[in-house]
Amino acid sequence: MRLLDARASRELDRLSCRKYGVESFALMRRAGEAVAAALLRRRPEARRTGVLVVCGRGNNGGDGLVAARALAQAAVPVRLALLGRAASLSGDAARALGEWRAGGQALVECLSAEMLEPLLFPAPGVVVDAIVGTGLANEVSGLARAAIEQINRCGAAVVAVDIASGVDADTGAVMGDAVRASLTVTFGFAKFGHVSYPGAAFCGELQIADIGFAPQAVSELPVAGWLTEAQEARALLRPRPPTAHKGLYGHVLVIAGSQGKAGAAMLAADGALRAGAGLVTAVVPQSVAAVVAGGRRELMTEAAPEREGRFDPPRTVAMLERLVEGKTVLVAGPGVGASEEMRELVLWLISKGCTLRRPLVLDADGLNVLALVGVDTLGRAGGPVLVTPHPGEMARLLRTSAAEVNANRVAAARRLIGYNAAGVLLKGARSVIAGAQGEIRINSSGNPGMAGPGMGDGLAGIVAALVAQGYAAVEALALGAYLHGAAADRVARLRGPVGYLAGEVLEALPGVLAELGC
Repeated sequence: MRLLDARASRELDRLSCRKYGVESFALMRRAGEAVAAALLRRRPEARRTGVLVVCGRGNNGGDGLVAARALAQAAVPVRLALLGRAASLSGDAARALGEWRAGGQALVECLSAEMLEPLLFPAPGVVVDAIVGTGLANEVSGLARAAIEQINRCGAAVVAVDIASGVDADTGAVMGDAVRASLTVTFGFAKFGHVSYPGAAFCGELQIADIGFAPQAVSELPVAGWLTEAQEARALLRPRPPTAHKGLYGHVLVIAGSQGKAGAAMLAADGALRAGAGLVTAVVPQSVAAVVAGGRRELMTEAAPEREGRFDPPRTVAMLERLVEGKTVLVAGPGVGASEEMRELVLWLISKGCTLRRPLVLDADGLNVLALVGVDTLGRAGGPVLVTPHPGEMARLLRTSAAEVNANRVAAARRLIGYNAAGVLLKGARSVIAGAQGEIRINSSGNPGMAGPGMGDGLAGIVAALVAQGYAAVEALALGAYLHGAAADRVARLRGPVGYLAGEVLEALPGVLAELGC
């Protein structure tokens, strides 16, 4: 599903109206009518319990005014609250107010939170949130914020116009506070804020209404991003020809594991195997080599020199100088241990291991060591480096907190791309994928049962396998995140929502690939 940011949304409106002759008020009328129609489909009881429409003074409020009029014409009991004075409205919003008043309808000018309170307590059947839309630039404050707080407190079902007031359309960040909608009706295209957490949790069910933007205007917009769903994943996948052989699908070199963490190496290798890599070799410390080799007969292993159960970096680097020849992609970091001793290994992998444009997928402890040496080290990379942090690892890389990362996940991913990463996958609910050309993809698959050990290790292997098969960095990250989440969704349906294991998710990958037609 295509996603727009706020700037592209404004440009779509501008081009449609000024260049291609679409009347701006016609867009507003169709938007408001779409909100009213969606409300009645989803909340038919509103015909009995009534609706309160709360409008701001901008065009979002104008959409709400049109929705109120359409509901009144459908014989729905409607009350209208305007946050401010009616005389302050202008343009299309003023015209919408004029049409509302022409129907003999009243409105309440709410100049304070106290004036709005009697309309919300006791709660109406449904509240329409038309306070502020995608044009939000700063933290909500004053009367708008008080209205948001009261709407949330009243307990009514909420239908949001375009986006829940208080959610940043570009990032999903909550700008101080936001309306908790059960249904959001947006226009033309979904926005990043609809599908990115935390904003996605405030928007509820999302409906996209076609309100008649000019098709020529749509074609002129740059693509800001995508929500990766089954349709997008299917389009990315490359079916294999009948003459396929393992030499066509790359050789993944997994550098992972330590004493007590052999499972991390095994899961990363399994992810690569299940995602279709032609060959996979795991380089692991000598003391765990037998365990890893015995865990998967299809896997090749190399026992690396070690020191106290972990890689001995100088001797391991000497060994890798030989092993990287003939490999297609490297994946490093799961279970290696985050310590100063690993500095030499990670620096070599970034600056020398991925020579000749050989890609490197850096994950887990590899990222924690990168944080120790400084993320600007990516600027010296010998080839493309794909990084797959969870919020805690991202916070360490960017010298911030996990809370700040999660408050604006799109911005965090874009910031890390700026350090010369070939691609970033910020894991978590609705994982964010950022590409080196500025593109953003949001992943739609996955569920809370994935909050368990080893999930990220398997995902790193999946991504590496896709890179080995010739997918570009952002494609491999987006497709890998979707396949991994879809496999977890498949396991959750069969086994239950909590308690399934990372290895079971990897075992479900072939079934997901089959469903997608690969």
